[in-house]
Amino acid sequence: MNHSMLSRKEFLKNATIGFAGLSLTPGVVNAQVSKGAAERKEEKLMEAGNYTLKNVRLETGFEYEDGEVVATKTALFSIEVANRKIRKISPNQSTAEAIDAKGLLMLPSFRDMHIHLDKTFYGENWQAVRKRTGGVKGMIALEQKILPEMLKNSTYKAEKLIELLQSKGTSFARSHVNIEPTSKLDSLKHLQNALENKKNGFGAELVAFPQHGVFYTDTVPYLKEAAKTDIDFIGGLDPYSIDGAIEKTIDFTVQLALDHNKGIDTHLHESGESGLRTVEYLIDRVIENPRLKEKTYLSHCFVLGKLDASKQEEIAERLGAAVIGVVSTIPFGGLIMPIPLLLKHKVKIMTGNDSVIDHWNTFGTGSVLQKANLAAQLYGYTTEFDLSRILKLATAGPLPLNDQGVQQWPKVGDDANIVFIEASCSAEAVSRVSPVKSLIYQGNIVF
Repeated sequence: MNHSMLSRKEFLKNATIGFAGLSLTPGVVNAQVSKGAAERKEEKLMEAGNYTLKNVRLETGFEYEDGEVVATKTALFSIEVANRKIRKISPNQSTAEAIDAKGLLMLPSFRDMHIHLDKTFYGENWQAVRKRTGGVKGMIALEQKILPEMLKNSTYKAEKLIELLQSKGTSFARSHVNIEPTSKLDSLKHLQNALENKKNGFGAELVAFPQHGVFYTDTVPYLKEAAKTDIDFIGGLDPYSIDGAIEKTIDFTVQLALDHNKGIDTHLHESGESGLRTVEYLIDRVIENPRLKEKTYLSHCFVLGKLDASKQEEIAERLGAAVIGVVSTIPFGGLIMPIPLLLKHKVKIMTGNDSVIDHWNTFGTGSVLQKANLAAQLYGYTTEFDLSRILKLATAGPLPLNDQGVQQWPKVGDDANIVFIEASCSAEAVSRVSPVKSLIYQGNIVF
């Protein structure tokens, strides 16, 4: 097999996860095939990339009682995969020689839309967060000290973190990657190496992230250099509190994105007046430059959780009109984001783990399904219908059924990006954070 592919054997060795989900079963043709022979057939199928899955559970509709969705209908199907796509969906052929999905629920594979794969302690010894001083600028000073050491094996650690995400059903991530005078473009290059090594089992889009400020440190030349590469977004960080200038920083970010046909995804932690001014100014700039609609995101955007109800409504409506998305890690405690209000105004909401274990935070699980579960608990999404809808936080959009209960995924021609879950339906998967049993990315069976 191609050594860059995360093969089944490599995954078992590296991630110590059993191949608990899919298995090749020959049905009536040869019911006594040995385990070794079955595994060889599995691997041959995986290498070819063309195979059939049987006993695949798909959602087919809702069941209603007095007008309320009370259950989700499912049925078993056979799915043919070829050339990275779903080629055919047909009535189940339980006796066929095919990879047996064992009645597991098939869902769109998950997408972590806010994570920092380039700087992590994952794969090394445990270490807790140190006491912080000086706020974000204090953390910048800390990073300037520790990044040179972290970079020495950052490719390896990124690969281990990718394997954790895969084990949780995630096949794609939007990763912010440090661009600043300390690591220059080394963090980017090291992460690109990791992604190349994992390219047959994992996809990504990258954000050039000025973690140490655009102007607070002399990051401009490095951002300009990064923008010439095949990254996808220009990032940003708290323009007022770090750079001391909202308009100057946002204008630079917008122009760089326009000049190189990139999107924008900026970290905004500021929750006071400066945070609100930043949101409003970015909205204005996107409206002035319609090319940035659907390509601009605010990560965190904590200020939305601090506004009064009328201002929240106004800003949510303006974000929706400008087609600016919000990427939230679903904070709780003293700050609850108005996610239901944002959804009401058609604001695209996505989520991610942000940190799994690093010098910022150690509480990340690697699971965006767990993030959907957290949102369900925070916002009271307890019914069958609401639980099935909030799954979109884990998938970054796609759902098996539309709001009317009509099957909309999978369709012939869809990318074969699939996760198999031990659950009866999407609602149960979210509510129970049901176990992930297998992952397929672009037709490649990852585990």
